[in-house]
Amino acid sequence: MARLPRLMLAGQAHHVIQRGNNRQPIVLADADRQHYLEQLHDCALTHKVAIHAYVLMDNHLHLLATPEAEEGISQMMQAHGRRYVGWFNHKYERSGTLWEGRFRAALIDSEHYLMACMRYIELNPVRAGICANAEDYRWSSCAHHLGRRSDPLVNDHPMFWSTGNTPFERDLAYRELLNQGLSETERLQFHESAMKGRPLGSAGFLRSLAEKTLLPLEVRPRGRPKKQTSSESINEPDPI
Repeated sequence: MARLPRLMLAGQAHHVIQRGNNRQPIVLADADRQHYLEQLHDCALTHKVAIHAYVLMDNHLHLLATPEAEEGISQMMQAHGRRYVGWFNHKYERSGTLWEGRFRAALIDSEHYLMACMRYIELNPVRAGICANAEDYRWSSCAHHLGRRSDPLVNDHPMFWSTGNTPFERDLAYRELLNQGLSETERLQFHESAMKGRPLGSAGFLRSLAEKTLLPLEVRPRGRPKKQTSSESINEPDPI
C-alpha cells in the first residue's frame, strides 16, 4: 500500500514516529535523553504543538500531538532536529544525519482511537522487554498519566480528562486501559498507519477527512479494479 502525501490538520491529533538512521541510536546516555526532551518541549511551545503522550526509545521516538496550525508539527520536528543533531554531533564528534529520512505521521480519530494510541505509545518499553511496568520507564509520559509525576512536556488531551472527574478516577481508568494491553492486530494497525501516513479512524471519520482534503483516504483492495462483463454493463441502470 503506497504512502499517502503527508496529511496534517490543525486541531487534530497525530501519531508521529521519528527513527534513527539505519535504526541506530539517537540517544546514548541519560543526559542525551534529558536534552532531547527539553529541546522538544521548547520547540513544541514555540510552534504551538500540544504533546499528549510520548516515549523516547534508544533509536526512535513516538508522539501523540495536536498542532494549532497545519504546519505546526513539521515546524516543530524540523526545528528540534536541527538543534538536537547539531548538539549530538558536537558532543560525540560525529557528522551527518541522525534520522532515517523524514518523520512519519498519521491523523488519529480522537473519539475512537486516541486512548488506544496513548496505550500503544506508552507500552513500547514493555513490549521491548526494558521494564515490566510502563510507568517505571523514565522517558515516557506514562508515569504522568498514572499520577506518579507531573511532566511539563505533556498537555493532556480532552479525551484523557473525560475518563474521570478527579485525578484519582483518571489514573485508575488509565491503569485499567494499560492492563488490557494491545493485540498484535492493534499494534500493527498503529505502526502501519503512521509509517504509511494513512489516517486511522472510523469510516465516518475517513469520509469526513476525504471531503475536507479531496484525497482518497479509504483503504482499497489490492490490484486493478475488476472489469465489468458485458452482461453486467447491460443490467446496470442508467446514471442519474
